[in-house]
Amino acid sequence: MYKVVLALSVLAPLVAANCAHGTSLFPRSQSPRVNVADFDFNGLEGPLNWHILHQDNLDCAVGENQSPININSSSIDKACGKSLRFHVDDYPRGARLFNLGSTVEAEATGTIHLRNKQYNLVQFHFHTPSEHRIDSEYYPQEMHFVFQASDDTIAVVGILIEIGTDDETSSLLKDVFENVEDIALPGDESRTGPLDFGDLEAHVQSSEIFQYSGSLTTPPCVQGLMWNVVRNPIYIDISTFRRAKSVLKFNSRYTQNTPGQINLLSNACTGI
Repeated sequence: MYKVVLALSVLAPLVAANCAHGTSLFPRSQSPRVNVADFDFNGLEGPLNWHILHQDNLDCAVGENQSPININSSSIDKACGKSLRFHVDDYPRGARLFNLGSTVEAEATGTIHLRNKQYNLVQFHFHTPSEHRIDSEYYPQEMHFVFQASDDTIAVVGILIEIGTDDETSSLLKDVFENVEDIALPGDESRTGPLDFGDLEAHVQSSEIFQYSGSLTTPPCVQGLMWNVVRNPIYIDISTFRRAKSVLKFNSRYTQNTPGQINLLSNACTGI
């Protein structure tokens, strides 16, 4: 793990708008200007070519513990949601909301506990469609809560999001995306509506958690992250989903190989 932390520290100035944005390893800009990603999800700047965009992105093409994955629910490690002690502070006046080009991100604070260690929340962000799949089933959207411990290690809680009826819909998601039209362009900043995470905390506590050691799902794809994917999805209404999707566009990395097996890009290269 020390090597992972050291590698991330060296990379910090290069890829500040990735999925670990806001941690001490990939600091948020101190200027009024919003960090914007220097990679994409399309064409030559997309996931098949990330390893060529910068020399430090090599793990994207050779790492054997890459994320996201297709979760096999019968074989992956599992934990009880209560064990995470997942907590996010409420924001009655809303939180800052950013368009990073690679995702829509909100600043937040909170904590989880893993292996007798506390991790502190730095932000949460979204991918459309979901990056993780469960037994090959994908979801319309996925929310990632990014936590960092005092030793700079990173853990992520992934929340899958399904389209639901008005009765099923999470009010939290409506409030997060209340002003999403105001950040239509990369670099734009706005605020969410009032945020209450009580229902989400209860949802995580009552769900089974899938756990594995993986990577960032964006460049530089550095490995050593502890993933905690919540089995049960939350729900978003179709109107809010469409509004969010119009800003997020498509921003999901393709499904990677089973952890510990050959990187799919490496396999493709050796097969030529």
